[in-house]
Amino acid sequence: MKRRSLLKFGSMSGALALAGQLPITKAHAADTGPIKVGILHSLSGTMAISETSLKDTALMTIADINKSGGVMGRQIQPVVVDPASNWPLFAEKARQLLTQDKCAVVFGCWTSVSRKSVLPVFEELNGLLFYPVQYEGEEMSRNVFYTGAAPNQQAIPAVEYLMGPEGGSAKRFFLLGTDYVYPRTTNKILRAFLHSKGVKDADIQEVYTPFGHSDYQTIVANIKTFAQGGKTTVISTINGDSNVPFYKELGNQGLKATDVPVVAFSVGEEELRGIDTKPLVGHLAAWNYFMSVKNPNNSKFEKEFFAYAKAQNLPGGDKRVTNDPMEATFVGIHMWKQAVEKAKSADVDKVRTAMVGQTFAAPSGFTLTMDGNHHLHKPVMIGEIRGDGQFNVVWKTKTAIRAQPWSPYIAGNEGKPDVVSSIPAFLRRQRVRVA
Repeated sequence: MKRRSLLKFGSMSGALALAGQLPITKAHAADTGPIKVGILHSLSGTMAISETSLKDTALMTIADINKSGGVMGRQIQPVVVDPASNWPLFAEKARQLLTQDKCAVVFGCWTSVSRKSVLPVFEELNGLLFYPVQYEGEEMSRNVFYTGAAPNQQAIPAVEYLMGPEGGSAKRFFLLGTDYVYPRTTNKILRAFLHSKGVKDADIQEVYTPFGHSDYQTIVANIKTFAQGGKTTVISTINGDSNVPFYKELGNQGLKATDVPVVAFSVGEEELRGIDTKPLVGHLAAWNYFMSVKNPNNSKFEKEFFAYAKAQNLPGGDKRVTNDPMEATFVGIHMWKQAVEKAKSADVDKVRTAMVGQTFAAPSGFTLTMDGNHHLHKPVMIGEIRGDGQFNVVWKTKTAIRAQPWSPYIAGNEGKPDVVSSIPAFLRRQRVRVA
C-alpha cells in the first residue's frame, strides 16, 4: 500500500482497518442491524463483589433502551465476558470484544490495573471504553470516557472535610489501601496535599495489603496504637472483597467512628450489603452518588433496578442496592446513546466527537456534563454509614465540579497550574450542610 494512502488515516490503526484487521469503525459505518456493546466486568474472583452489580446495571439499562425503540431504531446487543479479576485476561477479553465480537463500545473495568491492562488494546484498535469508577486521575485517553471521579472530585475534598471542624479536625492520617495503582497513586497525591497543609510524615502512616487479603487483626491494632498520638482518621482505598474482613475487624476491636473515623473511596452500599453495619455507624465514604439521596431521578433509577432484579431473579433479591459506580454505568450508557443519535452513527470517531458536551439528569440529583477532557463534571458527597447499610449524606458540593485529570504533585506536571492547593478554598465556597 502506498505511503500517501496510509497518511490519510493518520495512524497505524487506520492502516490496520484497511487491511481488514480492524473492523471496528468500518463494521458500524453502514449503521444497520443491532449494535453490539461489550460488558467487561469481573463476575468471579476478588472483584466480583463490586463488579457484578455493574454488569446487572448495564444489562438493565440496555434492556430499557431497547424497550423504548433502541438507538436510532436499532437494538443494542450486549456481549458479556468475565475477565475473572485477572488483569492480563482483561486485555484478552477486550481484544475479543473489539475484533471478534465487533462491539461498537465497551462498558467495563473497575480497578485501575484492569483499565491500564486494556488501554493499549483500545488505543491500538481505536475502540471506545466507558470507565465507571473513581481513579487516580493520571490518565486522559481519547479512547476512554471516564464517568467516575478524579481525585479532586472525591479524595481531596474528603480529606479536607476530615481536617475541618465538621469532619473532626483530624491531625493524623492512616492511609490504608490495596496494593496496586489506584491506592498508591492516590495516596501519593494525598500525602503531598497533606504536606501542603503542614502535616508531617510522622503523622502519616501508609500500609498496603494484597488483593483478597482477609486478616486485618494486626493492622486494626496498629491503627489504634497510631491514633494514640492525636486525632486520627483512616483513609481507605481497600478494593474488592477485602473490605468485608476489614470492616468486621473494626467491629471486633471496637474501633468506633467517634474514636477513629474511616473514610472509604471504594466502599459503597454493595460492599456493605453482606456486613453487620451496626458497629460501623458513623464511618464515612466519599462518592458522587448515594442510594439514599432523595430526588425524582433517583427514585426512577431505583425502581427500575429493583424491578429488573426481580424480573431476572438476580441473587440477593429485595436486598439489592444501588451505588455510585452503578449510577456512573447508567449515566455512561445513556450518554453514549445520546452521542450515537447526535452523530447519527455508532462509528467510534463520530461518537467520540459527539460525546463532548453531552448532558444527563443523573440519579445524583445533578445534571452532569461530559467535558472535553473526557471526564464528567460530578458533585462530591460524603456519607455516614447507617445501621441499615445505607448512608446519610452529611456534606456535598452545591454544583458538579469539573475533573482535573492530573495532579501537580506527580512527577511530570511541574509548571502546570497548582490545582490541588486551590481546591480547599473553592470547596469552602461550595459547602452545603445536609440535615
